[in-house]
Amino acid sequence: MKIKTLSRWLGVAAASTLLAGASISQQVPASRYAVLEDSAGVSALALREAVDPLFDPGEAPDVGETRALIVMHAGKIVAERYADGFGPESRFLSWSIARTVTGLIAGMMVSDGLLALDDPAPVAAWRQTGDPRAAITLRQLLQMRAGLQHREHWQPGPPSDTLAMLAGEGAADQAAFAAAKPLVQPPGESFADSAGTSMILAGIMTARLTASRDPAARRDAMARFLAARFIGPLGLRDFVPEYDASGTLHGAMMMHMSARDYATIGEFIRQRGHVEGRQLIADQWFDFMTAPSPANVAYAGHLWLNRGGEPTPLFPGQAGPEVMAAVGERGQFVLISPRQRLVIVRLGITREADMEALRTAMARLVRRFPG
Repeated sequence: MKIKTLSRWLGVAAASTLLAGASISQQVPASRYAVLEDSAGVSALALREAVDPLFDPGEAPDVGETRALIVMHAGKIVAERYADGFGPESRFLSWSIARTVTGLIAGMMVSDGLLALDDPAPVAAWRQTGDPRAAITLRQLLQMRAGLQHREHWQPGPPSDTLAMLAGEGAADQAAFAAAKPLVQPPGESFADSAGTSMILAGIMTARLTASRDPAARRDAMARFLAARFIGPLGLRDFVPEYDASGTLHGAMMMHMSARDYATIGEFIRQRGHVEGRQLIADQWFDFMTAPSPANVAYAGHLWLNRGGEPTPLFPGQAGPEVMAAVGERGQFVLISPRQRLVIVRLGITREADMEALRTAMARLVRRFPG
């Protein structure tokens, strides 16, 4: 399953040599692609026709700035293109794709017996007698239905809890800041996508690895776990997570990695936790992680589903309901379609006004593949 990587970003001449045998139109400058190949049921020409509009200025409608795109089919990269100034060794900010990584790490801990889905979430601040937050379970946190107050918006207007957590009063201990919020809905009844919820999960997982409150010890404990269970086994070459001042993994949005690392994570989900014959997460975890939440059928366990729930960042009706995705702000996508044996990574910068055009273009690319 591990993706084979090129040793470094190829120049124009080397890329031209690499693509010489591919059945693509000679009108396409080879320097645009690191990889472009025929795949089962999809020609390189058909791929190019779906990929190029995501990059080239002047194409209508505007989809924003695509900086990297990878298409994997049946475990192999069949298209890989970068904007000028970016390449296979570039690291890209995850934004909320990090939340899906957090979900996978939680799956590893549940598989190891360190956490249980339906036990009350082990948050010390919720253990006081009579605290209604004591009823919140790990399952509800992962499905974004904890019921806690959290204003996620980024636009001017009412105070944003996300901004206060990242750069304001909550920055020193982001998990504690989020966990201190009151209930505004009964646990389990309503959906609210929340950076604070992912930070609560990251705090819970860190506390399972060490009882120390020393930030360095907390960072080291999580870093060792990630190296042994996630980064090393998956073969992630450029994965760099951030931590807050308390030593908690920034499981909401601050991870950095190459486009190929994102593709590797997508393929890991497609393969339901298998890597080269090893099962790194219990298969049953993916039954949960990919099942619709009772509060929003477009959301599962820290993973989006291509279904008609509200809200949804995907494209229900334009591609099959089996498509799932890790999604980040400004148009970051790791799309997974198990039935099509497909993983697509798109990284870049897109304005909210252009997001519908981007979703339509991504759905068109998904539909190029059989199945």
